[in-house]
Amino acid sequence: MTTSAITKIESGKKSVQFYVPVVAAAGAFAGVFVGTAQGSTLLGVVIGAVLMALIAFVAIEMLGREQEKMVRWAIIALFAAGGFAIGGLPAMVVGGLFGWFFGWFTYWIAYNRYRAKLVPYLTPAQVLWHFTFRVICGMIFFFLITPIVVVMPLSFNAENFFTFTPEMLRFDPAGYSLKHYRDFFTNADWQQALWNSVRIAPVATILSVSFGTLAAIGLSQPHVPFRRAIMAILISPMIVPLIISAAGMYFFYSRLGLQGTYWGVVLAHAVLGIPFVIITVTATLVGFDRSLTRAAANMGANPVTTFFRVQMPLILPGVISGGLFAFITSFDEVVVVLFVGSAGQKTLPWQMFTGLREQISPTILAVATILVALSILLLATVEMLRRRSERLRGLSPG
Repeated sequence: MTTSAITKIESGKKSVQFYVPVVAAAGAFAGVFVGTAQGSTLLGVVIGAVLMALIAFVAIEMLGREQEKMVRWAIIALFAAGGFAIGGLPAMVVGGLFGWFFGWFTYWIAYNRYRAKLVPYLTPAQVLWHFTFRVICGMIFFFLITPIVVVMPLSFNAENFFTFTPEMLRFDPAGYSLKHYRDFFTNADWQQALWNSVRIAPVATILSVSFGTLAAIGLSQPHVPFRRAIMAILISPMIVPLIISAAGMYFFYSRLGLQGTYWGVVLAHAVLGIPFVIITVTATLVGFDRSLTRAAANMGANPVTTFFRVQMPLILPGVISGGLFAFITSFDEVVVVLFVGSAGQKTLPWQMFTGLREQISPTILAVATILVALSILLLATVEMLRRRSERLRGLSPG
């Protein structure tokens, strides 16, 4: 294959007909948010497109690459000043971030830098889809994470409101307080709910890990009949709507005398956590070398010794990952505990639900922030374990 068959990547400047419309389209997209916040979406789109087209033309055609650093700082200052004029200090910070992005984006597009890390033989359509796919993923991530991010600063509100006060918007220290966190750690109802969650979630996790790991190992054996059907039944709690599972557990546990008891809630949460353990352990067992267990048996080890000394160390990352997912599921679950629990088993999510229904207290936001931080910590641990598991299996963590 000759080198002439490979598309050559241009290192020079793109044409005005290319980069100006692209930058203008990005400005129009940003104008949607700014215009909507000011009460006129269409006006924001038009102003955003025209402003960015003009900035891109001046920055590239008149000033060029030699003045890039100065131009990017000038764009940041321009957007920050515009934000301050529209909404004060918070808008100035947001405007500065917009300016930083558009200053970088303009030169990134105009001087063909977007192809620097791509393979040279991609067609323009393939390049377009490469970045379109990432933009779509980024937008999905943005709309999923924004409601969670908004909750965090609200938990530091000095007032008993669920909205940003003028003092908070001005970044006035008087508008922020830790009183809602103090209320959580000193209020008897919240502490009782926290204690119930701490009592229930670890025990439910232990049961989920024990039963889920044994089920995954058993279902990984090729001689087990009806493996697919059994797997479908075992993971059904994470597929069936939670309200249906909760109602079924209520009627079943009430006949066994478990409804409204501690062990009833623990068993219910264990049922919800078992599918996560089965899935993660099964994924770990895909790369497991069966000859290791056969070698251990040839050396005289019994099945229990083989499991704990040979198999368990290799699948341990998957077991721990499944346990963390089971713990998060139990700690955050509210629907099932409303059906099978009683006032004595009121968990932290149940107390949050009751607080939203009976009294609007920002303490709920403080608790939500703590739970989000805990979830992030546990998910980061899961990712570390996943990478370790892939290294043990000889794969490259992706």
